[in-house]
Amino acid sequence: MPESASARGTMLRGLRVLDMATLAAGPLAATYLGEFGADVIKIEQPQGGDPIRGWGVQDGGVGLMWKSIGRNKRSVAVDLRTADGQDLVRRLASECDVVVANTRPHTLTRWGLDYEALRAVNPGLVMLHITGFGLAGPKSTRPGFGTLGEAMSGFAHTTGESDGPPTLPSFMLADGIASLNAAYAVLMALYHRDVHDGGGQLIDINLVDPLARLLEQSLLAYDRTGAVPRRSGNRWEISAPRNTYRTSDDRWLAMSGSAPTVALRVFKAIGRSDLLDDPDFTDPQRRLKRSAEVDEAVAEWVSRRTLDEAMAVFEAEEIAAAPVYDVAQLVADEQMQARKVFVRVDDDELGDLLVQAPVPRFSGEEGVVDTLGPPIGQHTSEVLSEILDLTDAEISHLRDRNIVR
Repeated sequence: MPESASARGTMLRGLRVLDMATLAAGPLAATYLGEFGADVIKIEQPQGGDPIRGWGVQDGGVGLMWKSIGRNKRSVAVDLRTADGQDLVRRLASECDVVVANTRPHTLTRWGLDYEALRAVNPGLVMLHITGFGLAGPKSTRPGFGTLGEAMSGFAHTTGESDGPPTLPSFMLADGIASLNAAYAVLMALYHRDVHDGGGQLIDINLVDPLARLLEQSLLAYDRTGAVPRRSGNRWEISAPRNTYRTSDDRWLAMSGSAPTVALRVFKAIGRSDLLDDPDFTDPQRRLKRSAEVDEAVAEWVSRRTLDEAMAVFEAEEIAAAPVYDVAQLVADEQMQARKVFVRVDDDELGDLLVQAPVPRFSGEEGVVDTLGPPIGQHTSEVLSEILDLTDAEISHLRDRNIVR
């Protein structure tokens, strides 16, 4: 276990993860484990490394997204397209608890790095395999990215204005949801292995199912009524008021009246106590049929007040409302600062970088970001000598033949 991992807490100390996935969902799942002490060994191709290094904003040729997703990982550059490189990774997998992959199944099989091959050398291995469409089914061999998951899951169909096109998110939504499912699936598999003596496990997660799992209302309504939900902007057919509202100083706030008592407090706060005597507005189901009128009343009241003025009233009345923030406003918010949602981490290449802190909060432990994504192959020699007992001469020979970097 590298010394840096011991500084991250004890919750997952002793867990060794081989992250041989690329781009987002698989590596993100490994990142979450690394934040709480797991030793995450990142396998990258010697030329170029994980493609996410080239994603998005670059600073002096250094990818900022990689710096965050590559946090707390050790980079080992091995050419997986060579027999010797494949053998090295198999040997590393035999010394790991978890392997994370997202390469298409037939490629892993050809390389001898599929679950059956790795289980032969490590029966207790938990292998997480994230693909676009899953390991079974007629689409299983197709390549897939998060955009396809966001489209096929039903998310894009229900997102956007009623007269506008289906709307995709401007961030890695499908990958992010899949990575969260993947991280807890790994921990369940490890619990089953270590507590129930259940042996190793292959975890099959794709980029469609986890996001579709969240669109329960669409499925339930369709099954019982045959209705297919339509786009309705920021409104939601099960709650009113629920929208974003523009203030007099050209800011926006969001409100949710999901709880019936909150919705009634809204009417009082905006000076419409008369609606409290009208069953069309006090009954949750009847109110939904008049959601346009509810929205109009709230929007008119909000439009005559600044954001601070409107929020002061809503907070005093204990109404579920919040400002719509851009990233600068989010970072400056006193609640975010008090909870240390963002942390600035020193880095040899960038000097430092502000990144998201680990999300789960525990009473006795905490997740830590102690390093950002390293240069390609920074830890190749360290890992091969530490885990596989390779000598300096053996590593130099592999490097001379371009098997490792």
